[in-house]
Amino acid sequence: MMNKITRYSTIALVAITATFTGCKKLDEYNRNPTKPTETQPQYLLTGAQKSAMDVLYSGLQNGYIAMEYAQFWTGNSRTNDAQYQLDEGNNAALWNTLYSTALHNLDDLVKQNNSKASKTGIANQNAIALIMKAWIYQILADTYGNIPYSQAFQVTTNITPAYDDAQTIYKSLLDTLQQQITVMDEHQSSFNSGDIIYNGNVALWKKLAHSLMLRMAIRMADANPQLAQQIIEAHWQNALSSNADNAQFQYLNAAPNKFPYNDSEREISEFFVTSTLVDYMKSVQDPRLNIYARPSRNSDTIKGLAYGTSSSDKNRLPPNEYSFPGTQVYSATMPGILMSYSEVEFILAEAAARGWSVGDPATHYNNAVKASLEYWRTLAKADYTDADISAYLTRVPYNAADWRNVIGSQKWLSLYPQGFQAWFERTRLHFSKPGGSPLFIAPVSGSVDPKVTFVPYRLTYLISETTQNPNNYQAASKAIGGDTKGTKLWYNKF
Repeated sequence: MMNKITRYSTIALVAITATFTGCKKLDEYNRNPTKPTETQPQYLLTGAQKSAMDVLYSGLQNGYIAMEYAQFWTGNSRTNDAQYQLDEGNNAALWNTLYSTALHNLDDLVKQNNSKASKTGIANQNAIALIMKAWIYQILADTYGNIPYSQAFQVTTNITPAYDDAQTIYKSLLDTLQQQITVMDEHQSSFNSGDIIYNGNVALWKKLAHSLMLRMAIRMADANPQLAQQIIEAHWQNALSSNADNAQFQYLNAAPNKFPYNDSEREISEFFVTSTLVDYMKSVQDPRLNIYARPSRNSDTIKGLAYGTSSSDKNRLPPNEYSFPGTQVYSATMPGILMSYSEVEFILAEAAARGWSVGDPATHYNNAVKASLEYWRTLAKADYTDADISAYLTRVPYNAADWRNVIGSQKWLSLYPQGFQAWFERTRLHFSKPGGSPLFIAPVSGSVDPKVTFVPYRLTYLISETTQNPNNYQAASKAIGGDTKGTKLWYNKF
């Protein structure tokens, strides 16, 4: 993606490490009278990018929560997570890291830059930071529902922020992205260093802003189809247009800059791939299967474990009979994917299937599937050919009468290992296998959460919020219909 990537281990250490709760002043955590009170914008950007990617691809958050809720993985010795017992420490770390490190870094970046707004490149720097903020806020809103937004960083005047309505946040984020597209000037500089995603390339950040608007629009397609159609029709031609445009954070094969969940220094045995994933990929002879999973220790074949199978289940075989995720997925240099060209094409395929003016749905669908296979072939140095990709497309053809299941199942496969995005799309699009037979199953050994039996729609708010920000917590809980994992988000219409 980038021709030149510098080491950023020392840069990342400048990220603010305050713990965000409703009743803590964020600016109190990063004061040291012997050190400068300002950090250079490029360091703040790196810290924000790395901290966000680290938590979104951590085994604790992506593994135990998102990859299991997407039904890509299921637990080996620790199985309650796939039975919907939420680890509150992992939940808190997700919220805290995104708010008090990533978002706080970006907020500081913009505030510092605003004091020197006449300097060349400042407008582009701020736009990049605000695009990053929009990406992170959408993840938070899609994970929890209503969240602190408009009052989140008013730390000197309000230490108990209200929770904004998630649908209102979406509209604000769309406005923000549109504004940054207008502000960004490709003839001006931006970041000369510190941007690990696009190396300061303003044109690519513009494309990403358009693409993030598409992601937000398609997520509201069943809740607000008129607005979704308007946004997609206005922005689709300026979005990511090839795998060369993919937005991703490139990790390095050197600590502490390795992919956050990798097996370069120790074997990782916490998760097996699910039979949901493996059996479906086998049924369509998907060439990515040998990348997504590895053979079990006791055979040369890939075997998934039925989702949500407890360690005491009498039908469960010994661990060596099941497959771990693939070596590329556990590589120290696995990129942290923010958004891909393949996802853009799946969005356009769905938009076209809904009758919106973005071109031919089958063409976009074929582009999306092809882009995903080509991406993984290059990344993992796989040996399947263009002919193999063409043959695969004939096995998973577009079907206008069954577009939700056809697009949904292939988009789900393409989002591996982006657990959060795959989970959001699973609950939003509500798809089955092409033809209508079920793809997903309820946890084999049952759910331990009486509020959710088949799939969680959200994570519950932090326990600390119930005591440190109780009034706003109660208001938010009531507004969304109850603080449970079974509560549907505003865009979940199925």
